Amino acid sequence: MPLQKISEFDPEYHNTLGKDIKGMGVYVQGTDEKIGTVSDAVVDDQGAFRYLIVELGFWIFGKKVLLPIGKSRIDSTADRLYVIGMTREQAEKLPEYHEHTPLDYDYEEQVRGGYRTPSVESSASLDATSVAAVASTAGRTTSSLDRNNYSYEQEPDLYDVGAHEDQTFKLYGERLVANKQRRKTGEVAIGKHVETETARVSVPVEKERIVIERVTPTDAGKVVSPGTANFREGEVVHMELYEEVADVQKEAFLREEVRVQKVVDQETVEVQETIRREELDVDTDKTPIVNKTDRI
Repeated sequence: MPLQKISEFDPEYHNTLGKDIKGMGVYVQGTDEKIGTVSDAVVDDQGAFRYLIVELGFWIFGKKVLLPIGKSRIDSTADRLYVIGMTREQAEKLPEYHEHTPLDYDYEEQVRGGYRTPSVESSASLDATSVAAVASTAGRTTSSLDRNNYSYEQEPDLYDVGAHEDQTFKLYGERLVANKQRRKTGEVAIGKHVETETARVSVPVEKERIVIERVTPTDAGKVVSPGTANFREGEVVHMELYEEVADVQKEAFLREEVRVQKVVDQETVEVQETIRREELDVDTDKTPIVNKTDRI
């Protein structure tokens, strides 16, 4: 069963997974102790995940090892990968992975052997009888494996991601939350300016003028008494003439008032948006579901 890196099996695997597992931090299960990062993934000829290539930079600088997929648990929410039941002592004994390491049965057996041995951490919680029983079981399992007909299903503890504990899937959905934001849509500037025009007004005025009228008296030709006629030169009569001129002045007056105020118009707007909802897909692989509840 040939193994190859996931990018070699499917160059477009990013679109299939929706997220690249490379670069994800690796932590000890149940703690915040980071031991390394995922540098790549290994799949079989059917595209099933079998190993993760983990760089143990926080434990052993520069060392890369293969981690069977069943010994991992991915927390996509925290963007973390947790290693199940691995100790630093166990990591030190694992065969190192190099870029051109042949992923054949013999190398896989070296890797599996490192994980089949009970970890120091898990053995510390068992008594002597239990440890012996675990070791005996591991020995029987190993001896019953045949390289000619080996299948990963024979060791679910290493390759079955659901063999260690129940896993909870969280189904998320989106909903529209209506809110309002106040934003400036414009500005109205109201001011004053002065316009000029030429105005005309009619003012009646009076002007005085001299009218000289020469008339013949009715008693023209009548002889006057001696001494009445006074013949003198240079006699002048003075008469003053007056006229009216227009005297126009300007005065200001209140023409009108302009009131400026704001009013609020209310209306209902409809906003359309696409929301997502996760639904559960159950693939039983022809295995009947013993107990299935829709919701708890």
